[in-house]
Amino acid sequence: MRVSRAQAEANRERVIDVASRLFRRHGFDGIGLKDLMEAAGLTQGGFYKQFASKEDLAANACARGYAAVRERWREFAARDPERPLVPLVRAYLSPEHRDEQAEGCVMAALGPDAARAGPAVRASMEEGVVAYVDFLEACLPDDLDDRRRRAMAIASTMIGAMVLSRSVNDPVLSKEILDASIRDILDRPAAATGRENRGSTSEH
Repeated sequence: MRVSRAQAEANRERVIDVASRLFRRHGFDGIGLKDLMEAAGLTQGGFYKQFASKEDLAANACARGYAAVRERWREFAARDPERPLVPLVRAYLSPEHRDEQAEGCVMAALGPDAARAGPAVRASMEEGVVAYVDFLEACLPDDLDDRRRRAMAIASTMIGAMVLSRSVNDPVLSKEILDASIRDILDRPAAATGRENRGSTSEH
C-alpha cells in the first residue's frame, strides 16, 4: 500500500525520535536496524526509502537528541535567572540524569561511539557540543575573563563526569564523581552570578 508524502515524513520523524533514545541507551552498534524500525512500529524494508544509511539516521538522531537536551537546559537555567549555572549544573550532574541515559546528554551517552563513527555523525556531534558551550557561555557573567574558555572547561567537566559516573559499579564512587564535579564548577566565583540575556544563545 502506497503511503502519502505526509505519512512518509511522519514515519521518518518517528524513526528519528525512537533512534535518538535507543542509540543513547544501547550505542550506535548496540541495536540493529530491524529492532529500531520495529520500535518505531515500522518494517525494516522501508528504512532505505527514508535514510541513506544507518550513519545518516545516527546523525539525525544525534541532532534530535541535542535539540531536546537544549530545551531541558533552558528549563533548568530558568529556575534561577540570577544564577542560571547553579540549577543547570546540579540537574546535569545528578543521579537522575546518570540513570536516565536514553533521555539524557547525547555526548555523554554517545561521545565514545562518535569518535569511531563517520564524518556525518561527528559533524552532528560537533554542532551539539558548540551549542552546549554557547549556552554555558551565556550563563556566565559578562565581565568574566575568557568566558569562552571557561564555558568549554565547564562543558568538558560536566560531560566527562557523567561518563565516568556511569562507568563504575560502586554507587558511592559514582555519586562522589558527580558531587566533586559540582563543587569544582560551582565553588568558583563565576557561578554566583548570571547574565540577564540568555535568549541570544545561538541554535545549531
